[in-house]
Amino acid sequence: MPFSFRARRRLVRLRGSAVVGRPVVAARGVWDDFVDWFNGLGLSENAILLAFAVAVGIGGALGVVAFYKLIDAAYALFYQWPSGFLPRNSFLAYRPLITAAGIASAWAIMRRLGRGHEGLNVPDVQLSVARRGGRIPARPALARTAASAVTIGAGGSAGSEGPVAVLGSALGSWLGGIFRFESSRVVTLVGAGAAAGISAAFNAPLAGAFFALEEIQGSFAAGAFSAVVVSSVVAAVVSRAVFGNHPAFPIPVEYGYTLTREVVLFYPLLGALTGLVSALFIRCYFGMDGWWKRLPVPAAALPWIGGVLVGTMVYLSRGILVGYGHLAVRVDVFGRMAWYYLLLLAAGKILATSVTLTTGGSGGLFTPSLYIGAATGGAFGVALQGLFPGMHISPEAYALVGMGALVAGATNAPITGILIVFEMTNDYALVLPLMLATVISYLVARRLEPDSLYSGWLRRRGERIEQGADRALLTGLRVRDAYERSPQSFRAEAPLPTLLQHLQPGEQTTFPVIDADHTLLGVVTMAELGQLARDQPQLSGLLIAADVAGPTETVTPADSLLEATRRLGTRGASALPVVDQPGGDRLIGMLTRSHILAAYERALTSGH
Repeated sequence: MPFSFRARRRLVRLRGSAVVGRPVVAARGVWDDFVDWFNGLGLSENAILLAFAVAVGIGGALGVVAFYKLIDAAYALFYQWPSGFLPRNSFLAYRPLITAAGIASAWAIMRRLGRGHEGLNVPDVQLSVARRGGRIPARPALARTAASAVTIGAGGSAGSEGPVAVLGSALGSWLGGIFRFESSRVVTLVGAGAAAGISAAFNAPLAGAFFALEEIQGSFAAGAFSAVVVSSVVAAVVSRAVFGNHPAFPIPVEYGYTLTREVVLFYPLLGALTGLVSALFIRCYFGMDGWWKRLPVPAAALPWIGGVLVGTMVYLSRGILVGYGHLAVRVDVFGRMAWYYLLLLAAGKILATSVTLTTGGSGGLFTPSLYIGAATGGAFGVALQGLFPGMHISPEAYALVGMGALVAGATNAPITGILIVFEMTNDYALVLPLMLATVISYLVARRLEPDSLYSGWLRRRGERIEQGADRALLTGLRVRDAYERSPQSFRAEAPLPTLLQHLQPGEQTTFPVIDADHTLLGVVTMAELGQLARDQPQLSGLLIAADVAGPTETVTPADSLLEATRRLGTRGASALPVVDQPGGDRLIGMLTRSHILAAYERALTSGH
């Protein structure tokens, strides 16, 4: 009689005791028995997910606290400690070297602790959710967290949201792994962890939840929604207990608009401007990455070169480009400078962030996007204030709206962009212009640059998940997996009365029209046949199938089901003819929406 799974596991424990040691083996055995007991309780899915969401929320918030302490420690090491023995009046002149040392240290951490791994970022988490069942390796995640803390603390231009989102996601993945949960449950906990990190970092539970659903999960499915929201709220509560209940970007007073014409004219223009800057940021970031890789210098020299460049830019900006430690620059300063200086800050932040993250530094792109948006919006608002002095325009309002608009354009997260600014300000007066500018920025950015900062990173590594597991699954499935190979078709010469005989309920509602060589001439739908029978009965003896065949999109067996879904939507069709090759016209089958849904459900059931 074959061994049971539990018996085999106990045998492995006994054999391994001589190598690992009895205490360790015994502890593992106790844990395995506990997991077996827990998974055998038969608890409801909602109860399990909500309980673990609370644990992930607490752990994610504590991870943010630890991360901020690491940033402060790095800042003290690189800046506060040297200032004690270096001349105060010339200390800032050492900033380029200090920043270079910090970026070089971050690069070394990834080489040592991460063992040469690039580390993990938000696109990595997206890929894990879409392709790997939410499994995230802990070691690269921890290495990225430490390297990011050093980068930010030493004055590099990077954000804290990427590391904390990854850290929270890794916690959710780890918990799901040690309890041997199935992939769908692990994916939900990964999203809950990302929400906890963003919520605790920005004191923005709504934005944290929707960032996880919009960027990590790629859907707003009810199964994940509750756990993600609970984790985000718990993380915010813990974060507020530690840091206090204040926004991540201090807003001293309420800013809004005074005239309706600002909403219908100026804020749409701001949306278009931030969309343009978003596309510029994306292209600069990826262009800089390629440029550094082609530079004929040793890999170890790049962090020093990049650090000196970033440190010099920060020194010339008098520190405004990055702030100090994990503390952000106050948003109100973006309404007090000249418009051209603010534009220089926006351009400088784009360049400094691109150099930092492509020469060995670590960190996120979300916070730099907020900064660039604030500088761009502030420049636009200051310029309008100068052009229309009698309108009492508040440049700070444009800076705030610019933050959300640029996040939408740069990261493909319009809902998150809207919510995070609203939560930081609690100002309902900004909601209308914020929503309008954010949507316009998103549309303009995608028109100019199809990739976002996240999807572009994946595409350059041969991956294309297009924001979400559902789309990723459809991308991996092919038309050959789903289509009907023997559909009912009409010959080109078939008279209309023959076609009208098919006006009865059935599975097939779209009929291809072919000639004797199976060449596709077009399609006829059931609705079109009904209209011909009702409106033009006198023509029924004169028309043949070729006369009534309409144009159609086609697919080949090698096309993805995601591409097929798009082509179905092009004409609002319910089915597509399948032809033998790209550009070909020989009919070999038909693909319907029900075929796509059936293949999708089969793939979900099989776990692929």
